[in-house]
Amino acid sequence: MQLIKTLFPKLRIVARGNVMKVIGDEGESELFLKNIREIEKYCEEYNSLTEDIIMDVVKGKMPVVARQENLIIYGMNRKAIAARTENQQRLVKLYEENDLVFAIGPAGTGKTFVAIALAVRALKNREVRKIVLSRPAVEAGEKLGFLPGEMKDKLDPYLQPLYDALQEMIPAAKLKEYMESNVIQIAPLAYMRGRTLNDAVIILDEAQNTTTHQIKMFLTRLGMNAKMIITGDVTQIDLPPAATPGLVQAMQILKGVQGIGKIEFDRQDIVRHALVRRIVEAYDKFDAKRRKDAGEKKEKNTNKIENDEKGFS
Repeated sequence: MQLIKTLFPKLRIVARGNVMKVIGDEGESELFLKNIREIEKYCEEYNSLTEDIIMDVVKGKMPVVARQENLIIYGMNRKAIAARTENQQRLVKLYEENDLVFAIGPAGTGKTFVAIALAVRALKNREVRKIVLSRPAVEAGEKLGFLPGEMKDKLDPYLQPLYDALQEMIPAAKLKEYMESNVIQIAPLAYMRGRTLNDAVIILDEAQNTTTHQIKMFLTRLGMNAKMIITGDVTQIDLPPAATPGLVQAMQILKGVQGIGKIEFDRQDIVRHALVRRIVEAYDKFDAKRRKDAGEKKEKNTNKIENDEKGFS
């Protein structure tokens, strides 16, 4: 603030919170307003501001930032958030061409992160008025009742990955403002019933843990001028064994429906630590061997029953 006051010595500038009051020459005041709007525009796009940037704007030299290939948005501290793999790029294209997209694949492929980046971009570009993020609160070995606090405190751990992604893309003060004004809404799946979501990007994460009734309920929340992205990993289903996974069934039922896109990520798309890919590969090999052993055991038992029947006859 002191730098801005120094750059405009003919004006009296008073700042309180996010409001500035300017007193002085009319021409100088108009120039000040123009520069402040340019600085605000830069901040909104790049989530970054330095004294050098302020100096450049006041001197009439708007900073030029080289555009990164496949850029989605700039995150915190001007960090470029881009579609890094071929399938991430396909997800971006499918989102632009369809109102509903299924993004399926293993952990670490960036499907949720890219989905949230697309939602934040749409909000910044004023293509939508809100973002709605949801997850089913399904336990993976732990019990909700053992977690301390009220219901919100119990549910927040399920929603933390969504908060983490948003914090990489939106300044803390702005994110707090968005959440307090419900521009960005993060809620468990159960809170979606009865709503119609217009002018929004709606994301359902961890959709493999939805039941058939839950995912149908969620899909039918789609309103006017809205887009929906469903992400999930069908190899990490935490539902009770007797429950039918809603995500698997929904993709079968909606196959070929116009306006719906589907992208399947694989372990080659994993963008976390290199060890994550090796862990996924090891588990894939283990599961494949287990299925093979189970098939051989079943075939062996079938042959034994057939032989016993022949001996009996």
